[in-house]
Amino acid sequence: MDVELIISGGVIVTIDDQRRVIKDGAIVINNGQIIAVDQSTTIQNKFNAKKTINASGKVIIPGLIDTHAHAGHALIKTMGLNADWEEVCGDIYRKGSTPEFWYAEARLASLERLKFGVTTGVSLLGGGDTILRTDDPVYADAHCEGVASVGTRSMVAVGPTRAPHPLNYASWDNDDQSVYPVSFEKQIKTCEKIITNWHRNENKRISIAAIYPVLRNEHEKDMSATDYEEAIRQAKITRDLSKAAGLIFTQDGHTGGSVKRSYEIGLLGPDALLSHATNLSAEEIEICAKTNTRIAHNPSAVAAIYGYCPVIELMEKGVIVAIGSDATAPDRSSDMFRHMQQLMHYHRTHYRDASVMPAGKALEMATIDAATALGMDDEIGSIEVGKKADIVLVDMDAPHMHPMNMEAFRVVSFANGNDVDTVIIGGEVVLENKKPTRVKVTEVLNDAQAETEKMLSRTDGAKYLELPDGFWSSTHYTK
Repeated sequence: MDVELIISGGVIVTIDDQRRVIKDGAIVINNGQIIAVDQSTTIQNKFNAKKTINASGKVIIPGLIDTHAHAGHALIKTMGLNADWEEVCGDIYRKGSTPEFWYAEARLASLERLKFGVTTGVSLLGGGDTILRTDDPVYADAHCEGVASVGTRSMVAVGPTRAPHPLNYASWDNDDQSVYPVSFEKQIKTCEKIITNWHRNENKRISIAAIYPVLRNEHEKDMSATDYEEAIRQAKITRDLSKAAGLIFTQDGHTGGSVKRSYEIGLLGPDALLSHATNLSAEEIEICAKTNTRIAHNPSAVAAIYGYCPVIELMEKGVIVAIGSDATAPDRSSDMFRHMQQLMHYHRTHYRDASVMPAGKALEMATIDAATALGMDDEIGSIEVGKKADIVLVDMDAPHMHPMNMEAFRVVSFANGNDVDTVIIGGEVVLENKKPTRVKVTEVLNDAQAETEKMLSRTDGAKYLELPDGFWSSTHYTK
């Protein structure tokens, strides 16, 4: 049988139902799908491939999935550590960004993901939990076009800002700024256009999610009664939009009390993905289990410092919990190997128990559990017949990865994103020998640098580049 691609000779960590680890394994790919997974000796005489990849000395895993990140962050990583983070995001994203900014940032972020073996990622179109660039579809268009050029899969979350409205946004014509108010209705119409333009587009590599900012205890306390009721109304409208369009509904920044509130509003369910989810009560854990709501846990995020996400308790109740990076700003990366390792140590430290969070479970949370959280587990998340060929080859030919044994353990506990050698998405080789096949790295980097300089000029952003007080010779940053 003639096929497009055969990968053979590597150790396959399938994450299939049997959690098979196949040494000297082979994967046969045709029309973007996996059509056979077995020992190389079993495969070799059955198929004739247009292209073959020798994976000897490599571990083969499903493409990694990042269930929570922010578009925009790749161009502002480490910026604004000496300022209020919400203010920085609002200044840059709502008032200082252009379509060219979002295109350059998307390419840079997607390239980072690609080189680290992240084949699918969720990206909120903005920062903080309520700064979303949804005043006009051109910004989402630019972002999606940037992602598409690199070739990764992306679920782009769009929605309105939190009430009250309107909020001021700005567009730019060269050096001329135009500031204008944006209403909730305007943002919803923008989201509807984005859904029409992009959901399941680019050979189904781009999909859209809906988002409405979390309503936490402080919002109920500090907002006027009118504004709070309006926020609830808006949340319900946005949730209805997600259901009507068949989208995942996500929220950023849940903490104790907010999950119960979202449940009472009617926002939860198996198509709901809640990020952070720290300091949940026993009642809220039961709510997540009862509603089959999914959780995006971000162990490397600032939120995980200020509060604890009860991942073990959630999973023991049957809740699907996946890992997110929370994006690269202000001090992280898109390296999901890094976040898997952080995950293990975070929960072991919490419980003072080294048996907590096995490495295999960490890998499941970045693959099949993440795919389930995104409603895509019938397509991606494991290496098995009938699924899309989203596959990553990790090079074991390095001191920190040798000796080559216990590969399923070692790839989680010792690898980092720079060990990724080859990435295949939908059967297409989009990274080969550590080099992207669709884009030139220098062009992406140069464009990102240029757009960042323009953004800094528009926002008088030099202040965001200052090292924070206490950076040197101190045990604490100075607030």
